[in-house]
Amino acid sequence: MARSARRTSRVTTTAPAPRARRLTAEDRKRSILKAARRAFSETGDVNGTTIKAIAERGGISEGVIYRHFESKDQLFLEAVVEPLREAVDDLVAAAEVIDLEEPLTPERQVESLNGLYRQLISTLEEVLPLLGLVLFGDPQVARRFYRQQLAVAMDRLADAWRRVEDRYGFEMTSPDLSARAVMGIALMLALESHHAPKFDRDRALAVVSEGTIKGFFHVLEPQHQRDSTREVTNDDLSADKR
Repeated sequence: MARSARRTSRVTTTAPAPRARRLTAEDRKRSILKAARRAFSETGDVNGTTIKAIAERGGISEGVIYRHFESKDQLFLEAVVEPLREAVDDLVAAAEVIDLEEPLTPERQVESLNGLYRQLISTLEEVLPLLGLVLFGDPQVARRFYRQQLAVAMDRLADAWRRVEDRYGFEMTSPDLSARAVMGIALMLALESHHAPKFDRDRALAVVSEGTIKGFFHVLEPQHQRDSTREVTNDDLSADKR
């Protein structure tokens, strides 16, 4: 009898459950933004979306949200801005090292632009409902968002591309307009992808990447790449001889 009791004790004893990992402040903020994007997209209305609804979708309390965001308006704007900012950060970083290991060829140019469009389209498609709300809602909010967020993002892309072309001895005449054209194309393709069931994304990316290179950029050749670590001019050589 005692042996049976000991056996039962061994069977029913369980190890303590592992403690859930505590989210960092940054991870918590991201989870709130994700829940907010879902809530705002479902209602399609900023005023009709409550902090309580966002908290329920995030599985947190309203107090936790207010520890990270001052107001619902701030939360809404950051829910739209954050994905765009992250996408642009990634694209700018990619442009800075695009020819670090090997020079760009015309083929790699098209391939790189294809990847850029793919990333932009995915990001824009994710925030399309919110982007529409902020750009076509309150005119003052729309103007502020465009000037302080969207235009700044496009200017950062333009500057990154200008530096790449400069390394190959070319000067972009209107990098700001080129960036806006690319963003406009990406936005339209995001709308097409979102609303057209038969949209062929791979075909669209191939066509617009080739067309963008021909229409807005110079075709870069490896032999034209400058030594970014040390550029020597004719004046420098003449000075050395003197």
